[in-house]
This record gives sequence, structure tokens and C-alpha cells, in this order.
Amino acid sequence: MSAPQANFRPLVAAGTLLGIGLGGFVDGIVLHQILQVHNMLSAKYPPDTLVNVEINMVWDGLFHAFTWLMTVIGLAMLWRAGQKPEVPWSTRTLIGSLVMGWGVFNLVEGVIDHHILHLHHVIERLGASAADWLFLGVGGVLFLLVGRAIIASGSRDTPASHPSPGTAPGPGGRY
Repeated sequence: MSAPQANFRPLVAAGTLLGIGLGGFVDGIVLHQILQVHNMLSAKYPPDTLVNVEINMVWDGLFHAFTWLMTVIGLAMLWRAGQKPEVPWSTRTLIGSLVMGWGVFNLVEGVIDHHILHLHHVIERLGASAADWLFLGVGGVLFLLVGRAIIASGSRDTPASHPSPGTAPGPGGRY
């Protein structure tokens, strides 16, 4: 009996959603909370009054609920991928998908929130600035390309060489 054909799509999909969720958490925790350089709606409601701070806090909370949901869905998809014998349990594919997902998050969030809707900027006190374009270029496009390259490097992995956790052990009880 021949080994099943490798199917990376479930692992890439799970890793991409996890990357979107975790990338969103990095944005929210580091930029919104620790560095406090912007909030979700800080270009529309500058946090200079208690009411505006409360509005931003609610929208930051909704943003975090979205990133949490993406992370949970990504974990569920990863669990299901691990049950499929045709899905190689490839570290390179998973890491590449995480980086690619983070790039997708940065690109979509940056284009929509910073450039189309003008909800906030990377560094709000600077307004529209080079930081917004750097965020898109490095955090968006570069992360996407690097993630894709890492995924491609894992394309040689096979289910036999990298079995999913849910698959039965091979001869002699080995994976």
C-alpha cells in the first residue's frame, strides 16, 4: 500500500488563521496597550476625553474579540489537520503559514484601517506617515513573501517523514 499523497492545505489554512489571530494580538497588545501609540478609532476619537477613551476601549475590545475568534478557529482547524494522515506535520509549513497569516493581517488591517477608513495610524501623533507605509511593506508584504517562502521549503515533507499526531505509529511502533 502506497503512502497517501501529501496535502498541505489544511495545515496552511490553520496556520494562516492562527497567524491572523496572533498577529492581531501582537498589534493590539504591543501597539494599543503597551506602547499606546494608537487605538482602534483614535484618528476619529482621539483619547483626550474620558468618553473618547471609553469608545476606543470598546472598539479595542471588539478588535481583540476578533483576533481571539481567529485564533480559536485556527486551533480547531489545526486539531482537525492533525487527525488526517495525508497532512504532513511540517514545522516549516506551519511556521511559514503563521508568518504569512500575520502578513495578511497587517496588510488587510493596514490598508483598510490606515489608508481607506483612516480609523487610526501606526503612530497616531504623526498622522499619516512613513510608519503606515513601513507597516504595510515590512509587516504586510514582506511577512507574506517570507511566509510563503518558508511554506515552499516545507513542500518536500511527506506524510511518512512527518506524520500527523493523530496517525497510527509505523512499523515497530515508530512514527
